[in-house]
Amino acid sequence: MPAVVVFTRDLRVHDHPALVAGAAADGVVPLFVFDDAILGRRFARPNRVRYLLDALGALDTALADRGGRLVLRRGDWTHEVLDVARAVGAGTIHLSDDVTPYARRRIDALTAAGPDLRVVAHPGTTVVPPGTCTPAGGGAFQVFTPYYRRWLEVPRRPVLAPPRSLTVPDVAGVALPALADLVAGDPSPDLAPGGEPVARAALNRWVKAHLAEYGDRHDDLPGDATSRVSAALRFGCVSPAEVEHKLRHRPGAEPFVRQLCWRDFYAQVLAARPDAAWGDYRARGDEWNTGDAHFAAWCEGRTGYPVVDAGMRQLRQEGFMHNRARMIVASFLTKDLYIDWRRGAQHFLDWLVDGEIANNNLNWQWTAGTGTDTNPHRIFNPTVQGQRFDPQGDYVRRYVPELDTVAGRAVHEPWKLPAEVRAGLDYPEPVVDHRAAIADYKDRLAALSARRAR
Repeated sequence: MPAVVVFTRDLRVHDHPALVAGAAADGVVPLFVFDDAILGRRFARPNRVRYLLDALGALDTALADRGGRLVLRRGDWTHEVLDVARAVGAGTIHLSDDVTPYARRRIDALTAAGPDLRVVAHPGTTVVPPGTCTPAGGGAFQVFTPYYRRWLEVPRRPVLAPPRSLTVPDVAGVALPALADLVAGDPSPDLAPGGEPVARAALNRWVKAHLAEYGDRHDDLPGDATSRVSAALRFGCVSPAEVEHKLRHRPGAEPFVRQLCWRDFYAQVLAARPDAAWGDYRARGDEWNTGDAHFAAWCEGRTGYPVVDAGMRQLRQEGFMHNRARMIVASFLTKDLYIDWRRGAQHFLDWLVDGEIANNNLNWQWTAGTGTDTNPHRIFNPTVQGQRFDPQGDYVRRYVPELDTVAGRAVHEPWKLPAEVRAGLDYPEPVVDHRAAIADYKDRLAALSARRAR
């Protein structure tokens, strides 16, 4: 009896438990459905859709090399999956498990379709599946460090080789659509290409050149020595389990592996608390500023704080932002401007190729002070951060050309330049004074705390 393997955000053939299981059946349909419910929402944005199309094209080629093909459908996701399964007389539907509320609803809808179809959700989107590491009292870990200790001890599943051959029953599909057929707007001009071969080759090059120095250079803004593997992980063009397996014991790998664990940590948090996708994990009664003019300046990279503006412009130019810059710009929005983290999280999802709900939104809550780690005093001074992690201003000048004539670390404080120099820069004055804004923020926190104590 044939099987169907539904690809979602696991667009690869290496270390793919669902694909391996499906390939063992008497024929298998590798299927991807363009879900109209997602395409009709703001979550479908040009950068991610462009990367998705690249990844699907590469996946189809990899399947063809094994005698198969990728079947594409578009419409209601559950209806299309079931239609394909019944068209070929499949007895089992295999797919990778996931933790977002929408992904869970889709899997549940398939499972409820009837007793004639078995739905099997396999690991594949994390190193360790959510629910594998649990605290003594049950539930999910709320603090990273004890989760990390337990995570390191958990036995790993074996890394799987791709199927050698595939036999695909005859079933109708659609052609790979053009970007404009799926989403309006243009992708970022310097968007990196997607797909498993590109991702594996790029990661291998980075491992050879930079893994050993990652611990020392992961915060080096101008050096750009990070792996940039996040988009490939988000779309499953590389397996997080395979990456961890290959790198875990290499020199210098510990801080990099720790980042993979952070991703798993937030997945298990969201699995336990689906409401935390867009709701405060620990609400404190914030009365956020509306601040539309300030929010627009932040989005456009025109805040007057050079390292903040560089990060925001990198986001639009590349569909990517350095992780240190992400923390700086998130702190500026939620602390200096006191604007709701959800607005920042959505803007990131509008542009980031690697945007995924668990990692993106729960990291935003970490910065805002509403997440699992509720430290309200985690404040990043944008000037100090720029001077520390971009000491000569090269990162700023790379993305803020208005300041390319300002030499050295003076670029981080353009308001201190002579008035005649500032007048020729076409660069804005700071939208807020950092010290005054943070003093106001702390006063707000004190008022919230007093209100809760009554």
